[in-house]
This record gives sequence, C-alpha cells and structure tokens, in this order.
Amino acid sequence: MFKTAHALATALVLTAWAGPAQAQSCGDADNPCVVETGTYHLILPEGEPRGAVMLLHGGGGRGQGLLRTNLARQSVERGFVFIAPNGIHPGNRFPNNWSVRAKNTTFQTDDTVFLNDVLDDVAAKTGADRSKMLLAGFSRGGSMVWDVACHAPDMARAYAPSAGAFWDDLPESCAAPVDLFHTHGWNDRTVPLEGRPLREGTVHQGDVWASLKILRETNGCTSRQPTRSVVEGERWFKHWEDCDAGRIDLMMHPGGHGSPSDWAPRILDWFEARLEEDAQ
Repeated sequence: MFKTAHALATALVLTAWAGPAQAQSCGDADNPCVVETGTYHLILPEGEPRGAVMLLHGGGGRGQGLLRTNLARQSVERGFVFIAPNGIHPGNRFPNNWSVRAKNTTFQTDDTVFLNDVLDDVAAKTGADRSKMLLAGFSRGGSMVWDVACHAPDMARAYAPSAGAFWDDLPESCAAPVDLFHTHGWNDRTVPLEGRPLREGTVHQGDVWASLKILRETNGCTSRQPTRSVVEGERWFKHWEDCDAGRIDLMMHPGGHGSPSDWAPRILDWFEARLEEDAQ
C-alpha cells in the first residue's frame, strides 16, 4: 500500500526541472546531508533564503525522489530552501516510514527529534530563519505533519499535510494552536477521509473530520461551521478563520490518493500569506 501511494503521488508532481540554483556541499540525490539522527536532501535558492519548506515523503518513499517535484521547484524559485528528509526505520515492517503515533505500533527512533535536528542543521548551514519554515507531507508523511503540528507545534511556522491525518488512538488535545492547510481527495480509497482499519484491524487510520475537530478545539475556533466555504472549479474549500489563535484551511479535490497538480502553488501562496501577516 505504501509504495503504491508514493508512486502515484510522485507521478502527479514530477517535472522536467533540473538542479539547484547554486553549488552546495551536500544534499543532492547522491550525497545527502547527515545529522546524528538521520539524513536529508536539500536545494538552495539564489541569494539569502527567505525561509525553508520541508516535504515528507509517503510510506515507502525517499527524500531524493522529492527533489524534482513541483513543490521543490517552486519553493526554490520563491527564495526558500527546499528540504527532503529520509524517514528510515530499518527494524519496522515498512522501513521507509515515519514514526507516526498509532495504536499497536512502535518505533525505535522518534522522527520529531530527527526533523527538528534537520531544521536546526539547515538553519546553521544556510542561514534560513527557523521562524519561517513550512512543514508539508504526503500520505504517511502527511500523518507525520499532523503529529508534529499537534505535539511539537513550535517546530515550524505552518503545516500543510496532504492525504494523511492522525491515526487511532487520536490525541485528546494538542499542545498549542497552529496554522494548518489540509488537502485530501474526495475519492481517496488508500487513506479515506473517514480512515480505515489495517493489519486485520490491529491499527486504524484516523478520521480526518475527527482530526480537524481536535485542532479546532485547540485553536479555539468559535464554531464547528467554517467561516467560509468556497467552490473554485473542482476544488472545495473550508476556512476556519475565527479562531482564538491559528487558522485551519481545508482543500478537497475529486481525485484519489494523491496531491492535485495545483497543490504546490496553493500551499506556497498560503504560507507566504502567513509570513506577510507576521511582518505586519
């Protein structure tokens, strides 16, 4: 299931773009950067970076496969460092994976620590501001984004998961409010909006609607109903903008388990809008 999901996502976003804007000592496809807790790839923009965008691969994937995505290209074009870490757990059933919190599932290492180490290393190497970083992810990587946003909300400035949310048992609450833009396919059968059981019912993907409810309560949103619901062609949006702190944006598309072709520019526009708010 995990390898198929990653292949579908990669096929949707591959481009003909090639290479970083400037030379770098590590981080290309064949020479990952190394921290004590793992490895990662990166691409540098021209000049001083505005911040950074980190993308987490799906289960079965690798960071190097994300270097040629639309999100990589557009992040660098907009002046952000693009980061693609490798989620590796050799002792687990799916070794190319993320340590998502789930009932009846254990990992030897904590990817929350690893990802924080990566962002610290990138900041030290490139000068990218830790307060101007976006954490995004697809499928299993999207679930890891939800976990980080909930349990380590200060790691990034904002969060953009796609096709993945909490796994059961869902958290009762999150540590602090965040800005989060979730994307999901209406016809996703791999990670359905309502979740599904796996491994003969021993583990369960969480319900996206329940995940959103937990975050609404954490953010102090005044009502279940979003402040705005918008239809733009085949994209359906719900925006919770009346929260005590943070905001939640939901984009649904009619496809299956994959990120739509306009995912990269939409989440980058959204992220830049958050940075503009900070500057005001």
